[in-house]
Amino acid sequence: MERYYYHQLDKLQQSAYHAIRTGLMSLAPSFSVPYLEGRELADLYFMVRLDCPEIFWSSNFRYKWYPDSGNVEMIPEYLFDKGKIRDHQKAMKSRVEKLARLAENETELEKERYIHDFICRNVRYDKLKKPYSHEIIGPLGQGVSVCEGIAKAVKILCDALGIWCVIALSEANPQKGIKYRHTWNVVRLNGRYYHLDATFDNSLGNPDGIRYDYFNLSDKQIFRDHEPAIFPLPSCVDPDHFYYREKKLSFTRLEDVGKRFAQAAKKGNAFTFHWRGGYLTREVLRELLDLAEEEAVKKEKHARASLNWPQAVLQVSFEKERPAEQLRMEEANEGERMDA
Repeated sequence: MERYYYHQLDKLQQSAYHAIRTGLMSLAPSFSVPYLEGRELADLYFMVRLDCPEIFWSSNFRYKWYPDSGNVEMIPEYLFDKGKIRDHQKAMKSRVEKLARLAENETELEKERYIHDFICRNVRYDKLKKPYSHEIIGPLGQGVSVCEGIAKAVKILCDALGIWCVIALSEANPQKGIKYRHTWNVVRLNGRYYHLDATFDNSLGNPDGIRYDYFNLSDKQIFRDHEPAIFPLPSCVDPDHFYYREKKLSFTRLEDVGKRFAQAAKKGNAFTFHWRGGYLTREVLRELLDLAEEEAVKKEKHARASLNWPQAVLQVSFEKERPAEQLRMEEANEGERMDA
């Protein structure tokens, strides 16, 4: 298990982190923690739960401080009573072990994709945002979650399968309509770091058609539509192992895309690809859509497209009926944006 955030702390903060983790693991009604300001305690409480997603039974706390004391008394709020927590612990441990066994003999990359695909096939976004949806018990036990629970589920499965993984956290940005903080993951494969956002891919795809728009992105790619991370992360500088590049579905020439459109139109399959041939301007997009429709007409069909513009990923399907709109703009965000 990678305790990434613990290693970013100074000695006093590490002492407080250890006290928080020990207290939560023992289900103590309260415990003593070295004195720190309230905001710092809140950050440490959150870091413990980012590093240790197996601690799924507490998401908030109160604290008391007495003058002339070098400690504070932390009083955690538990989501369940002790008996129920123990039952859930056994169930979650068994669930994680069972899921991990199915991919234990795969390569690191195959394990990562297995985890990503499990989330996309089996977890739906919880619009009501129940407390347990912020923890692993939501996606792994109930099949519902928000981004925090998904990122924690990805981490605990990566931990079980021996993949280095941490949880990334960004702040809300009301000016952009982003109402809540967002969490995703950073993984290390063959000594290099990549961003993995299963939540965003889950919002784009469906069980029959999983998307990989946020699978192994560099810093430059991920921060096109993610806010800056609150806590420091490893640098992700390699763009060459982005899923669509790995699968040779990243194109720089219109003629190459046209050939793939022809194949997809003939078979009646949807075709998802990444455009890498410079910035995806409206003019280039128009050329791509015209190419798709040209190949569709040859098969007495029509092209319908959806576009994830920040990541320059286009999905095109070929259908008998003319669509009401040729192009639909997609926005991967799991519904966590403020109403207009």
